[in-house]
Amino acid sequence: MKLSAILSLAFRTIRSNGLRSGITIAIIALGITALVGIITAIGAMNQKLTESFSTIGANGFSIRAKERNFRIGNNRQMNVKRKGEKQEKKSNLGQPITLAEAEGFVNSFHYPSQISIAGFAGNNNVVSSSLKKTNPTVALFGSDESYLDLNGFSISNGRNFTRGEVQAGQQVCLLGYDVALKLFGDDVSKAVNKEVRINNDLFRVLAVLNSKGSTFGFSRDNITLVTYKSLVRNFQFGSFSIGVKAPEIARVEEAMGEAEGALRNIRKLAVTEESNFALERNNSIAEKAIASLRYITAAVTIIGLITLIGAAIGLMNIMLVAVAERTKEVGLIKAIGGKKAAVHAQFLTEAILISLAGAVIGIVLGIVLGNLFGLLLQTNFVVPWNWILYGIVICSIVGLLAGLYPAIKAGRLNPIEALRYE
Repeated sequence: MKLSAILSLAFRTIRSNGLRSGITIAIIALGITALVGIITAIGAMNQKLTESFSTIGANGFSIRAKERNFRIGNNRQMNVKRKGEKQEKKSNLGQPITLAEAEGFVNSFHYPSQISIAGFAGNNNVVSSSLKKTNPTVALFGSDESYLDLNGFSISNGRNFTRGEVQAGQQVCLLGYDVALKLFGDDVSKAVNKEVRINNDLFRVLAVLNSKGSTFGFSRDNITLVTYKSLVRNFQFGSFSIGVKAPEIARVEEAMGEAEGALRNIRKLAVTEESNFALERNNSIAEKAIASLRYITAAVTIIGLITLIGAAIGLMNIMLVAVAERTKEVGLIKAIGGKKAAVHAQFLTEAILISLAGAVIGIVLGIVLGNLFGLLLQTNFVVPWNWILYGIVICSIVGLLAGLYPAIKAGRLNPIEALRYE
């Protein structure tokens, strides 16, 4: 039989058994939808993470009292090191970095780079004007004049801290866009030179920061910055961190080595003692988060394959029923000279077409659902081309394997007995 005749007969047979074929197609489509949909959503998450951390710059790193962790759920932590990367220094004591140590580092670190000192006083602060106040969800940072540049912020209205204001610890602040919007309405420029209270302390607003949007539903604009010396004087916090921006990516490792040596000297650590602080590249959290998504990808792949195994069993059952129902037809084909190979090709083609129909529907639905999630994250349209190819190949194999035994069984039918079959 010609290929066109085999395809034509396969399409007619699938249409004539619409309900059974439709159910099998739906099962296959469900597995592929879950697989491609979540892979697409993970692609959108990767894109969002990359965008979120790209503004900070890959040529920067931070020095902290202890290493930050990427958390999954409530308790689990992921510390992922990519193959070939230098192992980052981990804190063995977690001693807070004091103001004297941070300023001592700035004075003693002579590597050509930009340095910023910062402290974090939690994200449960309240900022209020004379008429309005925010919810107790504002993140408060103590910083210096270099903090904005090292962390990818820019000013919408007003000006940055001056060096003199930072050193004097003046009661001045920079408002995140959401905070200014809440207190002063749509015209956030009105906030400049106004007085606000951060918790119970009075500050003068120097500037409003440009909006940075949100990441996974968490606003990056619900923040307020004060000078780090006023943070020490007015608020409770754990430890300072030090941000360093090397002149270029190729020199980051060298700068990290110099920075570690400088802070070890300030902390008077012996040669045999491990560093009791952590050096962490700016993009390390994004890399840890992206790496941890591989576990989700693996889990979804297993679930999708299990679904496809179930679909393969259902498809095989349909094809076996088809062999029984079409015994006379097979006998007639063989009686007029049809070869065993033609019968095999007929049943295998039907099985593969059903599988590919499920694959196409599942891929389209998966891409749509995955990009609906991407729409919530405000990412670009994502198409997982590699998984589209994998989905088609997997479904073709599923159809081939599911149709193989029924095709062999049909090919072995005796034409005389098949024609007499009732």
